[in-house]
Amino acid sequence: MLLPVLSWLSSGLLLAVSSGKLPDAEVTIEVLHRPFICHRKSKYGDVLLVHHDGYFENGTRFHSSRAEGDKQPVWFTLGVREVIKGWDKGLQDMCAGEKRKLVVPPALAYGKDGKGKIPPESTLTFFIDVLEIRNGPRSHESFQEMDLNDDWKLSKSEVKQYLRKEFERHGYPPNDTLHENMMEDIFAKEDENKDGFISSREFTYKHDEL
Repeated sequence: MLLPVLSWLSSGLLLAVSSGKLPDAEVTIEVLHRPFICHRKSKYGDVLLVHHDGYFENGTRFHSSRAEGDKQPVWFTLGVREVIKGWDKGLQDMCAGEKRKLVVPPALAYGKDGKGKIPPESTLTFFIDVLEIRNGPRSHESFQEMDLNDDWKLSKSEVKQYLRKEFERHGYPPNDTLHENMMEDIFAKEDENKDGFISSREFTYKHDEL
């Protein structure tokens, strides 16, 4: 089994060298804990609630969601570049309650420019706990459920109604301000022709980095 794998790796590296390109940067993933029962796994379009700690290569911590700010976990949508590419790649197929260690190279973090306290060309290590996974308002599976009048396009009202229903279904009180902000963010990214609707075509995810 090992020989075919080594052969495949060697041929891939040879192809990369012969074409003048380096292999694509990858995230190193280590599963630190996975719950015995897993009802669903994260996928692009899902909304994740996570706690995270970030470290430089020398072991210095540069951020902790538990220790800084309001000390609350953060929500984000997986796969739509709301976070660094290393997270979008490294947090797929996770269970609620799972913990991973990600080692993210510069190309999938903050690159040659850096950001804030992150110097240029920094390799970063993250310890990430996924606390909750929800259907994302922009996932493919949600489109038909959101399209209340079956006209193959989504209005702002339909998106807000869906957000409200999802919050209530998970036991959270409605939050009109949050729903409005999420809806505006969705339309800013997905309504390409700015006609006030998101068509089924516009709704399709585009993951150029994959």
